[in-house]
Parts: sequence; structure tokens; C-alpha cells
Amino acid sequence: MYLIVGLGNPEKKYETTFHNLGFLAVGEAAEKLGVKFKKKECEASVAEAYINGEKVILARPVTYMNASGRAVKQLMSKYKIQPENLLVIYDDFDLPKGKLRIRASGSAGTHNGMRSVIAEIGTGEFPRIRIGIKDTSVNIPIVNYVLAEIGKEDYPLFGKACSDAADAAIHFASGEEINAVMTEFNSRQG
Repeated sequence: MYLIVGLGNPEKKYETTFHNLGFLAVGEAAEKLGVKFKKKECEASVAEAYINGEKVILARPVTYMNASGRAVKQLMSKYKIQPENLLVIYDDFDLPKGKLRIRASGSAGTHNGMRSVIAEIGTGEFPRIRIGIKDTSVNIPIVNYVLAEIGKEDYPLFGKACSDAADAAIHFASGEEINAVMTEFNSRQG
């Protein structure tokens, strides 16, 4: 069984902000798998799919970004998910906009949502997909930038990044080794 979590904020006003790229990517994965977010459990909106007979839980925590770990911990406990079968998708200010970076494990970097996940589950040893949002032409505080609306001119770029992240998540949940997923998707440019 796999758990794919997209980080974001649940209110409509955050829907198309940079900080919601995890929500958008996991939504894209659900669409590609033909499932909808119908259940609310463990402080998350949840969709269930099957890939090659294996159950896959897709989740969007409704705890708000900085407390995302609560929902992840509850879901992992309920479904008995091991860290190596958890995949978290989120925005990353340390990567150029539209760039994907997949890792088998690591730190939270500057991301408060990932800090929460790592603190709650007690390890950084789980796969993650980071979607770059850094724009060197913008000079505002990070906290304001991540909650800003994605500009219409960037919709195609971030649409492709979310689609690629969804594809990578599906490859992972179909049993592909994370190193193979990294090799295939990290080379794609934003």
C-alpha cells in the first residue's frame, strides 16, 4: 500500500497559490487514476485508487500547511504505511520555478509543511517530489511569495510540472524503485 500526500492549504483563496502546488499535483494524479477526493478522514481529504492491484491513498491534509504532519502521521498509522511507501509532493522555493526534484529522503529545507511532516513521523527517510517556485525577478519575503497567486503566464509551466509530478507519483506507486523514478523525472526541465 502507498500513501501519496500533496501539501497545501484547504481554503479556496489558496487554491492557485504557489504553496498549493502539492494539492494541485496530487489532484492531477487522482484525475489520471480516475478517482475523486470523496472521503474526509485523519484530517485529510482522501481518494483511493488501485495500481496493479495495490491500494494507493491520495491525500490533501486540511490542517493547513504548517501542521501537515498531523494528517500524515494519522494516515500512516491508520493504513499501516511504512515511510518508504510514503511520497510527499510540495512546492520548493529553493528550486527554479517549474523544475522537479525527486529525492528518496532528506531534510525539510526551508519548508514548514515538510518540517511538520518530519517532526510528526520522526524521520526524513521517505521519498518526496519538490516543485520549484523560485523566481529570481521577484523580490518579496518568502512568506508573501508562497501565498501569492500563480500568474496566468506561468499556468502552462506549473501545469506541466504538476502533471510530471503526478506521473512520477504514479510510477512510484506502481512499484517502480524511487531511484528509477528519480532518473526519469529529475532530468526534465521546467
